[in-house]
Amino acid sequence: MSEFLPEIVVVAAIIRDRENRLCLSRRPEHKHQGGLWEFPGGKVEEGEPLEQALARELDEELGMQGARSRPFMTVRHRYPDLRVTLHFREVTAYTGEPHGREGQPVEWVPLQELSSRQFPAANQP
Repeated sequence: MSEFLPEIVVVAAIIRDRENRLCLSRRPEHKHQGGLWEFPGGKVEEGEPLEQALARELDEELGMQGARSRPFMTVRHRYPDLRVTLHFREVTAYTGEPHGREGQPVEWVPLQELSSRQFPAANQP
């Protein structure tokens, strides 16, 4: 059996509102880790700076424009079928109200309720 696994680089947003709740979205059922909650974001394109990738993904997924962000944490995780490097970035500014542009549920979740949500394993830290 080959040890080669596909590898992807992902950027994910830590977005807080004025009440310190976090913005989460639910992955579509047909995607890898479908049905689980996640911090919004997506794949980084070859050569794309992380802040630019996150701004693009937040516009595409949530209708947020001009997102600015700073590094928060990087996690490397190996699933049975995939290796992922997940760059979490804290969003410091944006315009627009986050909403599911791809039909996905989007919710503002209080910090104390995060543990009641099911996340992909790479999001656990």
